[in-house]
Parts: sequence; C-alpha cells; structure tokens
Amino acid sequence: MNPGVLTVLRDFVPIRPLTRTEAYRIAELQAARFLKMMQVNEAPINERIIAELPRLQVQRFSPLPVSGATHWSNGRWMIILNANESTARQRFSLAHEFKHIIDHRFIDILYARVAEDDREDFIESICDYFAGCLLVPRPWLKKAWGEGIQRPADLATHFGVSQQAIQVRLSQTGLTGRQRRCGQTASDWRLPRFPRTGTPEGYHRRALTVTGSSEKGLA
Repeated sequence: MNPGVLTVLRDFVPIRPLTRTEAYRIAELQAARFLKMMQVNEAPINERIIAELPRLQVQRFSPLPVSGATHWSNGRWMIILNANESTARQRFSLAHEFKHIIDHRFIDILYARVAEDDREDFIESICDYFAGCLLVPRPWLKKAWGEGIQRPADLATHFGVSQQAIQVRLSQTGLTGRQRRCGQTASDWRLPRFPRTGTPEGYHRRALTVTGSSEKGLA
C-alpha cells in the first residue's frame, strides 16, 4: 500500500475515541479526499483506483461464503471478493473493505466510545457509509439530481451501484425521505472478524442473502 495514501486519509482522524457523528463525517471527508488524490471527478468510479494501489491485491473467488474479506498477508493487504455477486455489489464491497484498511491501525481507539455489544455493527455501518460516499459522492449525486436524473434506476446506472444503495444515499443527502440503513438493521450485513495467526485481524463481510429475486442489504 502506498504509505502516502494511507497517511493522508488517516490524517483526518484525531487519534482518540470518536463520537458517532465525527466517525461518519470523517468517513465522508476521507472518501472525498481519496477521489481528489486519484484525480477522479466523474461517475462511475473505476475500481482500479483501489485495486491498483501498491501493496494491495484484489482477488475474486467462487464459491465464497462471504461478500468480502480483508487481511494482511506477506507484506500486503488482500481484499477478497465474492465473484458470484453482482458487479455493483462487488464494487461496494471493495470500497467497504478499503475503509477497514484505512481504520485498521487505530480501530481499537477510534470506536472505543461505542458499547462493545454495538461496536462491530457500528464499524460496519461506517464502512458502508464510506463506500456510499466514495461511489456516490454527495455533490455528484445532487448535481445529477439537479440535472434531472432522479429515477433510482437511472441514478443506479449512472453511478454503477444498486438501486437500494442509491435509495440510501438519496436519504443521507436529504433528497428523499429517510431509509433504514442495512448495516444497522440486517443481520446478513454483520461482518464478523476472525483473528489470523501472525497477522492483523481479518475482516469478513457476509455474503448477500437472496430471497426469490430480491436482495437484502445494499450492493
């Protein structure tokens, strides 16, 4: 991993326990700064801005019991994605896992204010929020909305995300009514962490549950 990228993104974070509001705000600032560093100014975001960073490797496997996983191995970060899931879902999982990498060094400090029973779900919701901000930046979404792209299906195509991800971002930016956040409500969005001997703890994102033709959770 390019230390310059991580250093810049981590510089937004005071090394102390964050309030919930601070954690969300910092995630959005990090997403915006990363796009600026990568000189990206239009949708859809190409996954290469993450996948081609030094000391980071992205691999896809099928079958895979989780949507995404991250761990440190042989001097590099490995992000593993579920090849069976939609492209939009994989892109969201990639951005989500990248936030885990950003936070990893100080994770026990940053989220210490959150009750232990709620901490895992809260961290996952922060990673979801970062992914949403990265793939559907607030100014870009408002610009598209103002230009008349307002149907969720059209916005989803424009940004390369799922319609439910768009619905959540529309709610978060105040363009529509509030939607329930999957990371806070759906059990299949919990990301249990499993220790790996000799490496930092790995992060695992549970695979998408499919009932009929409808998906639970964001993609």
